[in-house]
Amino acid sequence: MTFSGNFPQTRMRRLRTNPKLQDLVRETHLSVNDLVQPLFIREGKGEKKPIASMPGQFQLTVDHLVEEVKELSALGVRGVILFGIPETKDATGSSGSLDSGIIATAIRKIKQAAPDLLIISDICLCEYTDHGHCGVIAEHHHGYEIDNDATLKILAEQAVSHVRAGADIVAPSGMMDGMVQAIRKGLDQAGFITTPILSYAIKYCSSLYGPFREAAEGAPQFGDRRSYQMDPANGQEALREALLDLQEGADMLMVKPASIYLDVIYQIKEKFPGVPLGAYHVSGEFAMIKAAAQNGWLDEQKVTLEILTSIKRAGADFIITYFTKDVVRWLQQK
Repeated sequence: MTFSGNFPQTRMRRLRTNPKLQDLVRETHLSVNDLVQPLFIREGKGEKKPIASMPGQFQLTVDHLVEEVKELSALGVRGVILFGIPETKDATGSSGSLDSGIIATAIRKIKQAAPDLLIISDICLCEYTDHGHCGVIAEHHHGYEIDNDATLKILAEQAVSHVRAGADIVAPSGMMDGMVQAIRKGLDQAGFITTPILSYAIKYCSSLYGPFREAAEGAPQFGDRRSYQMDPANGQEALREALLDLQEGADMLMVKPASIYLDVIYQIKEKFPGVPLGAYHVSGEFAMIKAAAQNGWLDEQKVTLEILTSIKRAGADFIITYFTKDVVRWLQQK
C-alpha cells in the first residue's frame, strides 16, 4: 500500500493515548486458552517436592497431582503435559510403557479428577532410562551411539500405553528419525486412529534445559544429546524437520525452546500456516525470569506477559509454560 500527501506527526500516537483504545486495537491477545501447564509426577504418596531451580514448581505424587489438576481446571486451564519420574529405571526405559507405570496411572487419575483437562503425554525414553539418553544405547567403536530404529519400537509401545490410559494427545520429543511414523503406525494398529500427534519437530540442543533435567531426573549420565537434537545455529534445518514430521503423520508441530527462537517459530508458521503450532517456554527461560525477579532486577509479571505475547505474535498457537497459573491470575486481574 502506498501513501502520499502530508500526515500529522501524531498520527500513530492517537491510538496509544487511551488504555481502552489500546486494548481495542491490540493485534495479539494472550489468554488462558493459549496455555499448557507441564507437570512432573513421581512414584510414592504424600510428596510435593519443590524443584530448587524452578521456584513454585514441584514433583508431585499422584495424590497431590489430583489437587493440582483440580486447581488448574478451576482456573480454566485447558491442557497439561505430563513427565514421569519412575521408581526404577533400566537401559531401555521399559517402565514408560507399562500400563501400571507412573504416567499411565497419573492419566487415569486426572481423567477422574478433572475430566475437562486435555492431557498431552510426552513420549520419550530419557525419563525412564538409567543412562538418561532419549534412545536405546548401542555399542560402538567410538564409545556409544543411539540405536535409532530400536528406539522407535519402544516409543510406539509407550504411546499406545499412554493413550490406552486416556491421553488425548501424544507428543514425541526424542528427535529420533522416523518417530512420528512409528508412533502413528502403532496407534493406528491399536485402534487409536483419532489420537493426534504433537511432534517436537524442532527441538534444539539448548543450554536452557538444565532445570528441567533436575525436575524430571533425566540428565544424561555421559555424553550429550547433540547427535539427535538440533544445532542452535541452524534455521533452515527446522523447515526440513517440520516437513518430514508432517509427511510422517504429525498433526501438530512444536518449537523448543521458544523465546530465543522466535525467528524459527515465525518461519514454521509462514511455511505451514494451516498446521497448529506450539512453542515450549522451557525451564531455563522460566528460571532466568524467576531469578531476576527475586533479585528485584525486573518486574516478573510484566516481563513474563511481554515474552509470552511475543511468542504468540511470532506465530505460536499455544504455549507450554511453567507460568501458566500465574499468567491466568494476572490476566484475570486486568
